[in-house]
Amino acid sequence: MFARSIKAQQKLSTASIRRFTAAAAATPQMGHLGKFLSGKAALVTGSTSGIGLGIAKTLASHGCNITLNGFGKPEEIEAIKKSIASEYGVKVDFDGADLSKPDDIAKMMEKVNKNLGVDILINNAGIQHISAAKDFPAEMWNKVIDINLNAVFHTTKAALPSMLAKGYGRIINISSVHGLVASVNKSAYVASKHAVMGFTKAVALETAGTGVTVNAVNPGWVLTPLVQAQIDLRAQKNGISVEQARIDLLSEKQPSKEFASPEDLGNLVAFLSTPFAKQMTGCAYVMDGGWTAQ
Repeated sequence: MFARSIKAQQKLSTASIRRFTAAAAATPQMGHLGKFLSGKAALVTGSTSGIGLGIAKTLASHGCNITLNGFGKPEEIEAIKKSIASEYGVKVDFDGADLSKPDDIAKMMEKVNKNLGVDILINNAGIQHISAAKDFPAEMWNKVIDINLNAVFHTTKAALPSMLAKGYGRIINISSVHGLVASVNKSAYVASKHAVMGFTKAVALETAGTGVTVNAVNPGWVLTPLVQAQIDLRAQKNGISVEQARIDLLSEKQPSKEFASPEDLGNLVAFLSTPFAKQMTGCAYVMDGGWTAQ
């Protein structure tokens, strides 16, 4: 009896090893600089500058075709398109849809699905308005909710059918530390980002086991041209050096006293977009220098 049991275990072990080996062989190797997103296409909203542009460039560096979205002068956007296409050897398209308008979003998603496609959807576009709740302008509340939350719903709804049909899709919502904690005078932003977290989890559950994953990335302070402008203004207003203004800004919330970069976020997003992240869904991935650990 004991001998038969040992033989059965050995047989099972051999079969398990074969299955494991076959599965491992079917998984592409990531390497350090491999173009592991070749053949994929991503739509990155709010990607003509800042975080979105950094994410778009990083995805392109791994072979992903890109549809940009956002605002800017036509000649500047054309220069961005040509630069990405030339540097990374990928196809680059652009759609200037206003994400506060559902009809614009619907037209953009129809165009993207017909052209490059959307294997990877990065919901990055967002706006901010600073005001105490008692004084918050209703029109600005609605605009923040429209762009930060409602647009995420509309793009996701439009992208899911093709992703589900292919059995592969990555939806990554660029939320914020304010999707996890709050700050004063940012009620609309905090409400929208918390809602994005709930939406992320719900859609992740709905798509579990389909080959589609849905995650959120929650950055703290990220050094972008807009943030640098805030630092410069603080320095000028307080009569201090730009370096001291930078430290003061970070010290208020971010214990590392260092910024994340758009490229840092891009690398995290790139990994979540790959087959290696197939069991990572419904999660919040924080890059905040310790902000939310406090």
